[in-house]
Amino acid sequence: MDATIHDALRRSLGTWARRWLLVGTLVAGLLAAVALVAAAAPADRTFADLSGTVQSLMSVATPLFGILLARDLRRAPVRLPALPTVLAVGLPAVVVGVAGVLLCAATLALTPADVADEPWRFAGTVAAGGVLVQIVAGLVGTGLGLLLRSTVVAFLATIILPLGLFALLGAVDVLRPAQPWLTPFGSVRNLLSGEMSALRWVQWLCVLLIWGVGLNAVGVALHRRDRPAGH
Repeated sequence: MDATIHDALRRSLGTWARRWLLVGTLVAGLLAAVALVAAAAPADRTFADLSGTVQSLMSVATPLFGILLARDLRRAPVRLPALPTVLAVGLPAVVVGVAGVLLCAATLALTPADVADEPWRFAGTVAAGGVLVQIVAGLVGTGLGLLLRSTVVAFLATIILPLGLFALLGAVDVLRPAQPWLTPFGSVRNLLSGEMSALRWVQWLCVLLIWGVGLNAVGVALHRRDRPAGH
């Protein structure tokens, strides 16, 4: 199993295409951070405000790493265990999350313009939240990558399904409070605000269980059914 996990980790960033995907994701985050600092009012130049946009933007691309890892499983000549691949998406997700934290911190620290009175308020919680946002995004990618054979369809689904559910719940007043319990975007807003209470951590855990654990559990079961051992 250790060798399988090592192989999955190697594959997560083991091709030039995936390395360029990582570079492109980080460049997009850097450009967004610079643009936000340049355009925002001083009161909005905070680490939390920067992270809210930059980490959310980069999380759009992070599921692709998981989708590509899931595609590796389908293309393997024999059935490989799916769990190491699901776990391996944590490597690019953490790299993106940590890089996003550093980009936002450096951009804010180096800005010559005025900043908010407390620009680093909740910085520790926001930094941790940025990494957690990317991990959930990566797991959504592996889950939908295992469930949907088309890479393009799976990638579109990582955008349409979470945002569609968020919009659907938000369109009905009585259902709006369910957004942070059932949708990644609802929990992202809380995580990247830095204002996390015990209730909000429980809400994030529910989102992780639904979109991270549950989605992948169904995907792994489907993979085992489609690829019996020895095939």
